[in-house]
Amino acid sequence: MKQEQLVELAKEYGTPLYIYDGNIILQRYKELFNFIKWPKLEIFYAMKANYNIGILRLLKDADAKVDIVSPAEAILCLEIGFSPENLLFTANNITEKEMHEVHKLGLLFNIGSLSRLEKYGKAFPGSKVCIRFNPDVVAGSHVNIQTGGNITKFGILMQDVQEVKKIIQSYNLTVVGLHEHTGSGIAETEKVYQSMTNLLSIAKAENFPDLEFIDFGGGLKVPYHPDERRIDYLKFGEIISEIFSDFCKNYGKKLVLRFEPGKYIVTESGYLIVQVNTFKNNRGRLIVGTNSGFPQLIRPSFYNAYHHIANLTNPDGEMQKYDICGNICETGDVFASQRDLPEVRIGDYLVLENAGAYCYSMGGIYNLRAMPSEVLFYKGKAHLIRKQLTNEELVKQILQDSS
Repeated sequence: MKQEQLVELAKEYGTPLYIYDGNIILQRYKELFNFIKWPKLEIFYAMKANYNIGILRLLKDADAKVDIVSPAEAILCLEIGFSPENLLFTANNITEKEMHEVHKLGLLFNIGSLSRLEKYGKAFPGSKVCIRFNPDVVAGSHVNIQTGGNITKFGILMQDVQEVKKIIQSYNLTVVGLHEHTGSGIAETEKVYQSMTNLLSIAKAENFPDLEFIDFGGGLKVPYHPDERRIDYLKFGEIISEIFSDFCKNYGKKLVLRFEPGKYIVTESGYLIVQVNTFKNNRGRLIVGTNSGFPQLIRPSFYNAYHHIANLTNPDGEMQKYDICGNICETGDVFASQRDLPEVRIGDYLVLENAGAYCYSMGGIYNLRAMPSEVLFYKGKAHLIRKQLTNEELVKQILQDSS
């Protein structure tokens, strides 16, 4: 989106403000089918990246499917109009109550532990199920989002495939899918190929004769820094299709190939606009205070993640180094340290770019500051999807929840 459009929306809806460009979301979703030319490809949007209702409806209309990780995510998708067969429930340390709640909704379970598989089989013998394995490959842009390897909580070790088969046979379960996920923001495509190869090594007909699909998770990288190189996903898709084609020939039939991108689909669509309200010069260290904070965009504090920041209202100012800080009573409430920006003045609008994934969805109301409004910009029009609560509304909601 153009800087003028962002400023206009900030003035109309106030700040802090999240804006999502729906055109980019659909572009990213649809281009995956051009990159990965497998005839039976299914893309499941990992809605934990952003559960904004406007985004979900946009993807539903584009025939997207959804990867969900909680009962509430399942209920929300069904309320919006997704059909159960277009949802996959990945069970991560769920309770008995949650297992029964989701099963009643008619969703396929993706189970990643022997103990949960045993409980599921005992509760629902004869059911279909997907099994999540640990591909024994460590990848991802930060240790907190690496989901493979020895110490991860995710997936069943591939060496335990015989234990899986025993449970399946004991409860007459039908394994229709296998799943793995290596990590998020994977720069090394070779690790994706290796994780695929590892999973496919146990996906034999003698182990799992009823497979309909294999799901290789998400983790597709997007460039956050302006100097970052974009992955060649055309080449990536070609190699993936070759690996999967060879497997399907050996397996004896052409299976569905699934991926579950969240970050890739929505990251670049998102902007968080904040306004400067404080300025300090601490012995030459220029510290800028804004009207947002890490509960509203936690990735820099949580993952030491980079978000490009632009000065929307003084783009041609003299370049200087600034610490861009939030309004939360925590020293670590910093969006960027020693960042080069055009001169920043009180009242300027700053935009944190690539804020579409794992930003609002990981937010909270720490210090009792309400989450920002969210606007979906699509086909030249702005749609207010969610309005920021006033201080009075926030307190009233807390009082009501406590009564």
